[in-house]
Amino acid sequence: MRLFFCFCFFFMIIFSTSSAYDPLDPNGNITLKWDIMSWTADGYVATVTMNNFQIYRHIQNPGWTLGWAWAKKEVIWSMVGAQTTEQGDCSKFKGNVPHCCKKIPTVVDLLPGVPYNQQFSNCCKGGVVGAWGQDPSSAVSQFQVSVGLAGTTNKTVKLPKNFTLLGPGPGYTCGPAKIVPSTVFLTTDKRRKTQALMTWNVTCTYSQFLARKHPSCCVSFSSFYNDTITPCPSCACGCENKKSCVKADSKILTKKGLNTPRKDNAPLLQCTHHMCPVRVHWHVKTNYKEYWRVKIAITNFNYRMNHTLWTLAVQHPNLNNVTQVFSFDYKSVAPYGSINDTGMFFGTKFYNDLLMEAGPSGNVQSEVLLQKDEKTFTFKQGWAFPRKVYFNGDECMLPSPDAYPFLPNSARANLASLSTLSLTVLLLVVFISSL
Repeated sequence: MRLFFCFCFFFMIIFSTSSAYDPLDPNGNITLKWDIMSWTADGYVATVTMNNFQIYRHIQNPGWTLGWAWAKKEVIWSMVGAQTTEQGDCSKFKGNVPHCCKKIPTVVDLLPGVPYNQQFSNCCKGGVVGAWGQDPSSAVSQFQVSVGLAGTTNKTVKLPKNFTLLGPGPGYTCGPAKIVPSTVFLTTDKRRKTQALMTWNVTCTYSQFLARKHPSCCVSFSSFYNDTITPCPSCACGCENKKSCVKADSKILTKKGLNTPRKDNAPLLQCTHHMCPVRVHWHVKTNYKEYWRVKIAITNFNYRMNHTLWTLAVQHPNLNNVTQVFSFDYKSVAPYGSINDTGMFFGTKFYNDLLMEAGPSGNVQSEVLLQKDEKTFTFKQGWAFPRKVYFNGDECMLPSPDAYPFLPNSARANLASLSTLSLTVLLLVVFISSL
């Protein structure tokens, strides 16, 4: 019995550590950095910086929500660039009333367009934070907080605890705050360095298992050499929303306000056999002598959500030889150095970086030209299809391998005949030129 409990405990440890591990982005995380910039009569003023170090996972609308628990009886006197959702009970204060008196404050970003005196650097984006691999300049969010009834020296300050992060839904787990070397800043003229009076970091990692019990996207396949279209698996994303889904030709779609998101972010999905909010379709389009072409199409089936700054991460061995991507932007992702089999596709700014809600405009697509590697390239056994697909950082469900479009025997014979014909023509040209 003791051996059984030890085994269970060991299994739980392995599962808990692996659930937050992303094999395509093993070092990805969101780091919260608190820099105390000055002391006040009863506390301190700190700059809080949220850095998204995840390559292809961003925080989309309605944005991040940050929470923590104070170690003592601290209050927030004021904030710039963000606000708490509740003030709490501040009845014991006379004169100046704090911004928030709650033991566990909940903080959100300000919306774009707030008055200038409420803004702070890298703030006021509605909580939207880009992915590091997509655009490092948009992968940061900041605000300033003035804390009272707190310590006024490095020895008397107590670090907040029990940090929580929604981005915008569940999935993130935050570790404890840890004191680190003070952040060093460079003045605008780059001739002088200053540093924070005290700095601590909090690291938050994402787990798709904690975020949802079903995938949020699925993948379908097709090819030029087979008329069969391999669809997404049935109920790939669960069928809980089957009763409330809307048919593509329903009159309900003409009602005003249909596309308005709900506070609980409940989806309104188009009725499909897979019931996924997003489908990625991979079509092997053309075969050339030294190249081959793929068409990628992303379709949104959620009438209540569009996707800003969307990303698509794909793992395929031939992504080490991408020649041209026609309508998407592309970056290679090499988490293991020498193994270059993963790439990230994302929308071109101001062109197709917004995937609209379900409907006629709810799709984006592009073609990709790849150069063949004679040692590995083949159309046999589903080699031309991706190994893993992630949309907005969540892994999509792929069809079963035995359902992939297969290469018919006639197609193999045609390809072999084409190679034989090319060799014959080449020998004939050589023979004629030698006469």
